[in-house]
Amino acid sequence: MLLKEIRAIAGETLVLAPHDQDAEHANTSWFGAPPHERMGLSADEVVTAFEETAELLRDQVSAMPYAGPATFYVWHDGDAGQLRCSTGSRGQDKLPFEAPYRVTSDLHAIVAEFLEDRAPGALVWGQPEPVPFRSGVSERRVWVCNLCP
Repeated sequence: MLLKEIRAIAGETLVLAPHDQDAEHANTSWFGAPPHERMGLSADEVVTAFEETAELLRDQVSAMPYAGPATFYVWHDGDAGQLRCSTGSRGQDKLPFEAPYRVTSDLHAIVAEFLEDRAPGALVWGQPEPVPFRSGVSERRVWVCNLCP
């Protein structure tokens, strides 16, 4: 189901509106999966689905009458227990995150972290960190793909 949902993103209407960033929230998708589904998937399968989706989005952007940056990005929201992605009209250094983030070329590590989370979105009473605790990670890691030809 997760792979199908990721690939379906490329079939949705893409909104690139540099002067109306709120309109671009329509491009944001989030995915959860129960532990049994996570155990049945490999990180390679999920990475391939995202890479295929990025290529299809690149084709959409090149066919649009749009000139400007277009970025597809993926991250694991451990607090929500979700894998998330979005497309926006910003460069990789200006993504709309309130907290610090670090751009990485390692999508596999982001997906593996999501798949290995056996208690998605669960918190230990009195602790602000999700279970299992992310040791030493102070910044969100974000995989970025430039969609401009």
